[in-house]
Amino acid sequence: MNKEIHPMNPRRFLPVLLLASVLALGACGSDDDGGSAGSGSATAAASSAKPAAPKKITIAYQAIPNGDLVVKHQKWLEQALPDTEIDWKLFDSGGAVNEAVAAHAVDIGLAGSSPVSRGLSTPLPYEVPWIHDVIGKAEALVVKKDITSVAQLKGKKVATPLASTSHYSLLAALDDAGLSAKDVKVVDAEPDDIYAAWSRGDIDGAYVWNPNLAKIIEDGGHVLVSSADLAKEGKTTYDLAVVTKDFASKYPEAVKTWVAQEDKAVKLYRSDPEAAATAVGAELNLSKDEVLPQMKDLIFLDAGEQAGAGYLGGGLAKNLYAAAQFNKSLGQIPKVADQASYAAAVNATFASGVGG
Repeated sequence: MNKEIHPMNPRRFLPVLLLASVLALGACGSDDDGGSAGSGSATAAASSAKPAAPKKITIAYQAIPNGDLVVKHQKWLEQALPDTEIDWKLFDSGGAVNEAVAAHAVDIGLAGSSPVSRGLSTPLPYEVPWIHDVIGKAEALVVKKDITSVAQLKGKKVATPLASTSHYSLLAALDDAGLSAKDVKVVDAEPDDIYAAWSRGDIDGAYVWNPNLAKIIEDGGHVLVSSADLAKEGKTTYDLAVVTKDFASKYPEAVKTWVAQEDKAVKLYRSDPEAAATAVGAELNLSKDEVLPQMKDLIFLDAGEQAGAGYLGGGLAKNLYAAAQFNKSLGQIPKVADQASYAAAVNATFASGVGG
């Protein structure tokens, strides 16, 4: 049964203020093999004193049609680390992943660039070693047929997962139209619940990602603005990987191995998109023919491309800082960290090691 959705709950903004207090809660995601906790960014090669991998790695993933689902379905990481238990945990949004990181419940996770910018502003103790995808048409503002402009959303109900890239993009689209979140009845809901609300006629529109975006379009919705449109204005969004600093410091070789599998998935998509779509479809309960157009709405970069100056080598850090500033200007977060903090949290080492 789909849970009931409610108007945007201000309590969901509190993780920005409270995550630090949560850090003491919960057990670590990985089963430690011993040794003291590390600090700072990971290095390329593991020290001879450090184990290559822990007994267990906990990965937070989302139902997004990208290479992460290929890696999961094909069990490539399990094959690459046969002595390590890989525990894949499904999350609905990047905000929820942030909360899990704060609770020490996961080691590696997937979150959009807006929630990552929020997390780094807190700050959460993680870094970005990989870009799952650059979001294009795969996220969009989809509305009822009688709504033909963003301005017409004034007073309407629009659903989006709070603190997600979709939420960030919705606020950007409203801002471009001279509206604010106060002008629209923003409903906080997770993707599956958004589609259920749309089907019941409870909402007038949604900013959400595939596969639920595609379902809403098929069910009569039409797109007003996509994240590809907003990217042209400099508001590019990404699906990013995060790894806790503690895990990356203790197990850099395991992180490098994980990045290598993600890079393998990108290369499979480029060489055999149907095979990649089949794997993703098996995870989403969709056919490859349904998945292929959804994957085409995302931009995938291999390790060599990611390590360059436009992405992990510099451009992404600037994007995260800009996203944090935008969120702060709209009152979504209380503060922005110094720019150097965002640069320090983007780690190109692993992609460089794989792509070199």
